[in-house]
Amino acid sequence: MQTAKQALERLREGNRRFVADIRNPEGTSVLTRRQEVADGQEPFAIILGCSDSRVPAEMVFDQGLGDLFVIRVAGNIVAPSQIGSVEFAAERYRTKLVVVLGHSQCGAILATLEELKRPNENQSRHLKSIVDRIRPSVATLLDTDLKHDHDALVHQSVRANIRASVNQLRHGSELLENLILNEGLLVVGAEYSLETGAVEFFDGLPA
Repeated sequence: MQTAKQALERLREGNRRFVADIRNPEGTSVLTRRQEVADGQEPFAIILGCSDSRVPAEMVFDQGLGDLFVIRVAGNIVAPSQIGSVEFAAERYRTKLVVVLGHSQCGAILATLEELKRPNENQSRHLKSIVDRIRPSVATLLDTDLKHDHDALVHQSVRANIRASVNQLRHGSELLENLILNEGLLVVGAEYSLETGAVEFFDGLPA
């Protein structure tokens, strides 16, 4: 079983390969790996990421079948079902690392900023439920000088939303809190750059 730090370094190494367009030379064939994991899984990291089609976690981190337990939802928000999914993997598979993975130019963030500037009465209640979860983490940014710089506002909003999701996972579940305090579980935040392919881990990193 890998520690959180070992799992984090494995993700970093995989992303470096992805950015350099190099595949893992030690990777097994899909057929062999499929047979290996058919009877069980031991994912070394849990990824709560955005549903954006340009950010598939397995590719971004150059990992294969059975390596990552991936939960994807627009805006990488945290709702009860996401917390339950993280709890399931962390407790059942004893996975020690959780990564909230946001990305640059996130459509859910852009939609939330648009809604804050120009409320849309025709927005579906389902989409509104996503926007409403993002809203608290980005609304205060519109009261700062960032409102005059769209690109900076979007960038800081993406990061604020990631931090909010990380905080919800750390403190919104007694089970996860206990695993953090007593079992070495680590919850960190990261941002994927659509432009470069690089992932920057920036929140909750170990000393």
